[in-house]
Amino acid sequence: MNAMEPASHHASPLIAQFPLLREEMRRRPVMLAATFAGIALLALAIGIMLPRKYASSTTILVQESNIIAPLMEGRAVPTGVSDRAGITREVAFSKKVMHKILEVGGWMNDKPTPVEQDKLIEKIVARTQITNPRSNLIQITYTDPSPERAFEVTRNLANLVIDESLATKERESRQAYEFIDDQVNQYHGKLTDAEAKLEQYRSANPDARAGVDADVNARIGELRRQIESAKLELIDQRSEESALQSQLSGESEISAVQTRASEFRARLMELQAERDRLLLSFTQQHPDVVRVQHQIRDLEEELKDETQRQQTRSAQGGSINSASEFNPLYTELRSKLATAQRRTAATGSRIATAQGMLNDELARSVRIASSESALAELTRDYEVNRDLYQDLLKRRENARVSMNLDAERRGLSFRIQEPAALPLRPAGLRLLYVAVGGLLLAALIPLFLLLGVIKLDPRVRAPRQIETLAGLPVLGVIPRFPTRATRARNLRRLSLAAMLFVSVPVAYGAVWALKWLHVQ
Repeated sequence: MNAMEPASHHASPLIAQFPLLREEMRRRPVMLAATFAGIALLALAIGIMLPRKYASSTTILVQESNIIAPLMEGRAVPTGVSDRAGITREVAFSKKVMHKILEVGGWMNDKPTPVEQDKLIEKIVARTQITNPRSNLIQITYTDPSPERAFEVTRNLANLVIDESLATKERESRQAYEFIDDQVNQYHGKLTDAEAKLEQYRSANPDARAGVDADVNARIGELRRQIESAKLELIDQRSEESALQSQLSGESEISAVQTRASEFRARLMELQAERDRLLLSFTQQHPDVVRVQHQIRDLEEELKDETQRQQTRSAQGGSINSASEFNPLYTELRSKLATAQRRTAATGSRIATAQGMLNDELARSVRIASSESALAELTRDYEVNRDLYQDLLKRRENARVSMNLDAERRGLSFRIQEPAALPLRPAGLRLLYVAVGGLLLAALIPLFLLLGVIKLDPRVRAPRQIETLAGLPVLGVIPRFPTRATRARNLRRLSLAAMLFVSVPVAYGAVWALKWLHVQ
């Protein structure tokens, strides 16, 4: 019997405390009921006194892509926002927007001082929450004791955020356009100055042009080839001239006595030989050929007249006039020598002229080489300014299109996806939650207090404690017999405890009834 009792005691120590708890509850009903009622009613009072907060929220949809975006791709720069919640928070909590919210919420009716206005703005900022549920959604939530004020503030705050965001975008686009336009004007001035300097340098240095050095080098090479060819030709002509001079020195100028007709014939032969030589180099229409042809015709006519006169004289028996006859070979050699001398003189003159032109081109090449570095620097400055100016012109047009899109609100747009609604229920910790939590605490705290008293109080309250502590069996227990006065006192305690206990549901019922009537 004793061996079984300790086993059950160690198996379920908490169950063994139930008789003790029941006994202590009988001994202290008023304290337990008062503790229960006090905690429950205190929780009810806290729930009633909790300030009611009404939250109203609205959702803004940010549309980044529309039908205009693909059409204006490459021409307009859309506004991109990475941290939309942060930017919206900056816009919403700006001084301009906050002062308008103070007017909308009715805070300005009391005409607060600037310090009070700053405090009110701090409260509004603390009650406002701006989040990003999704990448293209912005949610604005405002909490206020007044549901009407919460609704008005949230609705106007969303509208003001949209208006200020669009105005900010338009202002940024305009500022970007003005900045690029100012840069375009500056670089236009720089380009004009660079172009004027380059033109002035080219005017002062005619050879300072692109590609002139290649032309000069080609011209120098051509002149050198001409001079070398002319020198070789001059050597040949001088050799020919020396040979003709040697042949001419061995011939006599007059060979025999000839008649006048013979002289005409000799002269005609020379002219015919000269004509044949000219035809080797020129055509029939060449002036020298034409001149010789006229001379030949004139000599032929004179020869014909002289022949007729000689025939007439012969018929009349007269004598024939004679004259000295020139040596034809001598005449031919002399003519060839004169031609060779003319060729030699022409070739020498051509060599001198080419040499002068070569010297001029060489001096020109030196001038080009000395001015090449300055020309390259001026040309580089001009090309850099030109490229930057043309690029800025394109950027200015793109900025103009972007500015027009933002001015007409056709780029990045904002739209209220979910409008603000008038809150009907308060947000946060409600009276029901506080009341239920108070009842649970009111029921558990007295039990824990009794358990603590049982554990800490050394007095013996049951026979089992003697058996457990002393290890001896209890032979008998003397029952308690209360007197009439004790029963009356216990009845009063129970009545008071019952009243305290019943006061809790009565108070809770009254509060819920009043709340229901208020809602109705």
